[in-house]
Amino acid sequence: MDLKKSKAPVNTTTIDKNMVDYPTGNIYEAISIISKRANQINVDIKKELLEKLDEFATYNDSLEEVFENKEQIEVSKFYERLPKPHSLSVQEWLDDKIYYRNTATDSESI
Repeated sequence: MDLKKSKAPVNTTTIDKNMVDYPTGNIYEAISIISKRANQINVDIKKELLEKLDEFATYNDSLEEVFENKEQIEVSKFYERLPKPHSLSVQEWLDDKIYYRNTATDSESI
């Protein structure tokens, strides 16, 4: 997932309910799918951020010294400016990039 190329808005926007529930026909099911994807995106972003920040980690026994690294600050600011995970997942849903299936209807057809 390339976060720089995402078209997701950074600010809150209004989205037509009919566009959200069109693929499933049920707004609650659509929101459930979007929220699960938002959780996945959040885990991915957090993991990526922690990996990048670990590169700057200095392990000292002394807690009195705090080092400010400009690169570390820039990485943190980049992640702060990104759209929120729920905004990214809604945009993916509207762009039809999320694969989903209803296991209840799949088991009935067998």
